Amino acid sequence: MVVPSEDEPRLDKTVLTFDTLDHADDDAKNWWSRTPEERLRHLECLRRLNYGDLATGRLQRVLEVVYRP
Repeated sequence: MVVPSEDEPRLDKTVLTFDTLDHADDDAKNWWSRTPEERLRHLECLRRLNYGDLATGRLQRVLEVVYRP
């Protein structure tokens, strides 16, 4: 088991909250006000929270060359 370091965020899976979509416009405005670098950094953080150690693995190739007659 890999122990997360101090600077890595941790996800508390014991808490579940529900909210309405009333704040969706405010949330979208908030994210669009951020720089692309900030948005990508946060996306990477969410990816690591969801996938853990698997987030650092390589992606499979999905490209296949097909020759037509």
